[in-house]
Amino acid sequence: MKHWNKLSKEAIHARVFGALSNNIDFYEENILGVPGSHLDSKLFYQDAPFLKDAPFLTALIHNPNHIGCHTLGKSESFFRGTHEIERELIGLCAENILNGEEGAFDGYVAAGGTEANLQAIWIYRNYFRNEFNVKNSAICILCSTDSHYSMSKAANVFDLDMALVPVDEHTREIKQDELENIIREQRAKGKSCFIVVANMMTTMFGSVDNADVYARALEASGSRFMIHADGAFGGFIYPFTNPANTLDFRNKYITSVTLDAHKMVQAPYGTGIFLIRKGLMQHANTKEASYVEGEDYTLIGSRSGANAIAVWMILMTYGKYGWNEKTTILLQRTSWLASELDKLNIQYFRNPFSNIVTIRSAHVPEEIAAKYGLVPDSHHSPKWYKVVVMEHVLIERLLPLLEDLKQYQWERRLAETNTINR
Repeated sequence: MKHWNKLSKEAIHARVFGALSNNIDFYEENILGVPGSHLDSKLFYQDAPFLKDAPFLTALIHNPNHIGCHTLGKSESFFRGTHEIERELIGLCAENILNGEEGAFDGYVAAGGTEANLQAIWIYRNYFRNEFNVKNSAICILCSTDSHYSMSKAANVFDLDMALVPVDEHTREIKQDELENIIREQRAKGKSCFIVVANMMTTMFGSVDNADVYARALEASGSRFMIHADGAFGGFIYPFTNPANTLDFRNKYITSVTLDAHKMVQAPYGTGIFLIRKGLMQHANTKEASYVEGEDYTLIGSRSGANAIAVWMILMTYGKYGWNEKTTILLQRTSWLASELDKLNIQYFRNPFSNIVTIRSAHVPEEIAAKYGLVPDSHHSPKWYKVVVMEHVLIERLLPLLEDLKQYQWERRLAETNTINR
């Protein structure tokens, strides 16, 4: 496994500009058959002096197309330079972050976590159909009620049924007895194959699923199953705050993972990452893309190579130890917020390895939620509001929120006392 070492600014610049020089140059080379070009030169001046110190902006202007999946071997040779950077990024994420074996994974930079989740479900649907000759009616998506809405979207797009497992109101853990009942019910409906999505920090609560609970229940039922870990939020923090976690590639049941760099990594939007064990990506091959060198295995098709370069640049700027330090600071800041809420007797949920604190709506009036941009679980009838401790969410920014919550608590108690005394 390659080490994830921090690189200097100069080394990062040299690597990116070197990769771009190995791509085609539409203006210097006589390239006639590619339906693309650099960004329009009348609007995006590629000889601007500042670009020599701006590798990401230069990559945007050069506009490399990263169509296809470059970890499979053959891919579009026109953009081979920057494809190599994406391959290195996929290896870094699969091996250094998710503890996979070197060279044992495929993947690509998707348009976001939603697409990466859909990619997993698409592959597993086709896997079950191709390997076991089953119809869609025999396949079920299985996930918790706290799962991201992309699972519902996938069920709709790929014509699959979905079963939601209830979670405990206080721990947010999936209810094992309910899970077993749901599996029995789905088996009675003719479902023999299950696509499981286990959460590595849910969007609203930062809660984490135990994938082994799913695996044990499905094995006991005699069902076929594949487990995908949705780390769209947690993938770039949870493996660092909880190194002993069981949602990475050390777990034999986990065959694919979604990460999302435009959250914790602060990369440009459109930088989801899809990772999967070798031997499964083939089930998404679109052979009709015969004009694409290496064909296409992705939902999105053509995509910006600049986004992959941005993620690689950020991660290489920090290195493993720098990233550990960053996530540790965020975790400590979140723990401080939780301890302050405890002092105020405010009810909340927080996974101890998460940077999300989700507060019961009874403690948060709408005006406070709006003032601080707190996100509800539902805009129609909120039961919870969440605080996400990102890099910009300093303690100095949390203090005014705590003061307002404290004032609201005091006013509410005073109103209750006056009502009792009447």
